[in-house]
Amino acid sequence: MQLQWLIWAKQIQSIAQIGLTYSRDVYDTERYEALRDISIDMLNRYTSVGKEKIRLSFGSEEGYATPKVDIRGVVFREGKILLVKEKIDGAWSLPGGWADIGLSPSEVVVKEIKEESGFDAKALKLLAVLDKKFHGHPPEPYHIYKLFILCTIVGGQALSGVETSEVRFFGEDELPPLSAERNTERQIRTMFEYLRNPDKPVILD
Repeated sequence: MQLQWLIWAKQIQSIAQIGLTYSRDVYDTERYEALRDISIDMLNRYTSVGKEKIRLSFGSEEGYATPKVDIRGVVFREGKILLVKEKIDGAWSLPGGWADIGLSPSEVVVKEIKEESGFDAKALKLLAVLDKKFHGHPPEPYHIYKLFILCTIVGGQALSGVETSEVRFFGEDELPPLSAERNTERQIRTMFEYLRNPDKPVILD
């Protein structure tokens, strides 16, 4: 479960962001700006990120506050799952990343698989939509939904990308150290359940 202070910081930032989006009163705007500053100060106090970086990312969002969407590609070959090694932390994850404006989830996952693993892929079906806060990931300032999409390889070859240093397939009993920010061991093992049982229903939350 998330730390309570982080939940509060997210809620305060969300209230401030929505208020700044719709408020037309100068005094209300000042109050919402103050709320946003409080949420930034909370994150600054309990993390090592740095106040200006927090302000530029977490504290500069505009429009109605909504969760971010992280999309991950699930690719199997000969009973093994495709993982890429992240340069940022040296651990492994399903290829994927943030959803892009203008692209559908299928288009995003195909693009991410190509960029991070070198393989050309085709999206087949949605396996899971998970709220990150329920699944043992490290605390972070954003509220994130994770989409896991089953894909198949249609071409290309293993080739690392700008953000990845290795590309490999792993069996369920030989999983490497995983990038917990991006995927958990339980999530990877759940993907193997879909390999064994293709009719397994989509997981929600």
